[in-house]
Amino acid sequence: MKPRTLLAALLLLTTITATAQTPAQQLAIRLQRIQQKGIMFGHQDDPFYGLTWEYQKGRSDTRDLTGDYPAVMGFDLGGIEKGDSKDLDSVPFRLIHDEALAHARRGGIVTFSWHPRNPLTGGNAWDVKDTTVVRSILPGGSQNAKFQTWMKRVADFLVTLTDKHGNKIPIIFRPWHEMNGSWFWWGQKICTDEEYKALWNMLQDYLTSRGLDNLLYCYSPNLDGSWTTERYLKRYPGDARVDIIGEDAYQWGTEADFIKLTNADLTFVREFAKEHNKLYVLSECGYKNNPDSTWWTRVLMPILREYHVLYFLPWRNYKEEYFGPSRDEHSAANFLELYKQKDMLFLKDIKKVK
Repeated sequence: MKPRTLLAALLLLTTITATAQTPAQQLAIRLQRIQQKGIMFGHQDDPFYGLTWEYQKGRSDTRDLTGDYPAVMGFDLGGIEKGDSKDLDSVPFRLIHDEALAHARRGGIVTFSWHPRNPLTGGNAWDVKDTTVVRSILPGGSQNAKFQTWMKRVADFLVTLTDKHGNKIPIIFRPWHEMNGSWFWWGQKICTDEEYKALWNMLQDYLTSRGLDNLLYCYSPNLDGSWTTERYLKRYPGDARVDIIGEDAYQWGTEADFIKLTNADLTFVREFAKEHNKLYVLSECGYKNNPDSTWWTRVLMPILREYHVLYFLPWRNYKEEYFGPSRDEHSAANFLELYKQKDMLFLKDIKKVK
């Protein structure tokens, strides 16, 4: 199946007529316009639980602290492939469905990732003991029929994400992320570059065949620090298959290392995205259980402004492991300073941008 080209053409907005726009194209145009206003804040699993609560309708750690929702909300599909009722973080898919629609209805941006189980071993997404798993699910492989069913279940869920008029909501879809690491079964040392690209293409082509023209595809390697164009292109699926360039960047070590590596990567990503006519984002980020009460404005905000990413998305807040803001932890006042900056965008700042 021939992949669809998208974002490069959308940069010439005047050449696109309203009647020709798919939901994905409409989202791409909207994101271009939002980027002119500033940098969006996102958060994973924001409406489901926080540091001190879980499953209270309408609640959000971000909203508790700032009075506003994130501009971007992230959700995950891990577990949908097995027909589970809850995702890998025990969030019911029924609630994921409802909250994704609620955020789109409010005028927010929705993004989905997918951490599928290992289809060959039966383990989780982090089960990397077998290096033939990707090969096994490609056409002709022993697990291909199973994976066809898994892709069908993903599509069956995504096609239900429609508004009250039956229109598909636009989604940023981010499969097979952090592929330059080797902690997922689709990672660098677990499959070849060609197998990885074939995996990407197989999923994308299937979702396209199901009429899902509301997806912008985000390709998001992990923090690296030494990218070259030659290395980056080895797993890159191609401009016709990628709409957004992502970067997953957590501070796991020292502040100096985080700043050095993130600057190196985003310098590369900014130039690559410019040359390939792509938007670029910090698709995951954060500082686990943030021990630094000034980290948001002193460490992260200068990076955001230097590279003017479209959005940054700290990972989920959970009582044992949190990455985003909360009024219940010691960097709350500092995050409020970030929130007050005119170029830091939350729901209220983008909901009227069409």
